[in-house]
Amino acid sequence: MTRFTRPGRFFRLPGADDPTPEHSDGRWMDRGRRIGITVHTLLYRVRVAGWARIPPTGPVLLVANHMNFMDGAVLFSVPTRRVSFLIKAEAVKGPLGWLLRNVGQYSIDRDVPSREVMLAALAQLRAGGVIGLFPEGTRGDGNVEHVFSGAGWLAARSGAVVLPVALRGVQRPAGSRRRFRPTVSVLIGDPFPVPQGAGKVAVAAATDQVREKLAATVRELDGLLAAR
Repeated sequence: MTRFTRPGRFFRLPGADDPTPEHSDGRWMDRGRRIGITVHTLLYRVRVAGWARIPPTGPVLLVANHMNFMDGAVLFSVPTRRVSFLIKAEAVKGPLGWLLRNVGQYSIDRDVPSREVMLAALAQLRAGGVIGLFPEGTRGDGNVEHVFSGAGWLAARSGAVVLPVALRGVQRPAGSRRRFRPTVSVLIGDPFPVPQGAGKVAVAAATDQVREKLAATVRELDGLLAAR
């Protein structure tokens, strides 16, 4: 039986051996995680299922559905690993952009992803790190009908396992009243490997697998919420 638990595990320090991007370090990434914990504790009641599915070591590509700008703030502090997210360039500007980069996040153009950024993320994965992204590329209904090929490219070339994560509750349903600290439910799915390769066929196959597994995790979470 899948059970949700409250955030006691959030306050565990992430893995000290996780590699960090060149523009940050472990100390700053840990500070960023504490900021994320503070923000989501003030704004939401977060509960998580599937903690044990997070690989404690080794390269992990974390993929999640996306409905709201604050999804990233919630998910950055969920894993007990140091995670570098690929964040749309529009958000990485000004003081917030300075903070996001210093706590280990990458800025990326959704329409024309920078090869330099993708290669840096790939290097972090190959070194045994954790990269997070929202493969839908933009906010929507979070049902994962489409994903961009960058997720498949990183998965197929890095040798990392893919960790699907579904969340609901950050985005307020249309027509509903605003609630104080609404409940946010996060379901961590089973990690899975994808066939390795650098060609278009391998990347396309990996992209399809990422979409299917992530969409299935979202449906599983929706089923759990509907049954409550």
